[in-house]
Amino acid sequence: MNITPVCESAPIGASEKVSAVFALLEELGIPYTRVEHDHADTMDDCVAIGDALGAPLCKNLFLTNRRQTDFYLLLMPGDKPFHTKDLSAQIESTRLSFASPEHMESLLGTTPGSASAMGLMFDAEKRVTLLIDRDVYQAEYLACHPCDNTGSLRIRMNDFLHIFLRHTGHAPRLVRL
Repeated sequence: MNITPVCESAPIGASEKVSAVFALLEELGIPYTRVEHDHADTMDDCVAIGDALGAPLCKNLFLTNRRQTDFYLLLMPGDKPFHTKDLSAQIESTRLSFASPEHMESLLGTTPGSASAMGLMFDAEKRVTLLIDRDVYQAEYLACHPCDNTGSLRIRMNDFLHIFLRHTGHAPRLVRL
């Protein structure tokens, strides 16, 4: 895995959505650390990226109920197992499954493998409910992709919760996995 720490702001030549993520962080005054890297296709790749950032990347799962009427973005530690039955019971939902790539693109502005809490900025209709595992919620930093898995960023969890989410209008719901 080739990982490059970067000092300047948004990546040169970045997609419109990635550029929008960094522009919003700068507009909101949220400091961040950024690295560029090869496609991060596995959680093993993400461990090396987390080491470079000084904070572990969390796993971001985009889920939906059986009828595909409710959508959830789950932030959880990469090393925790995910059991849909347990989470479904906690949030009182029908059995959950992964949402379609089309829903991910239309609601979060990203594609499978690049799901990110930063994508909530594109959910103007607030159709996605943010679920955060308590371990992620209690961490000092949130490390995630900026809606593309060839880069990652780290921000303070406090800034994410109290500045970024306030701006997007999403309230997190805590879960225990």
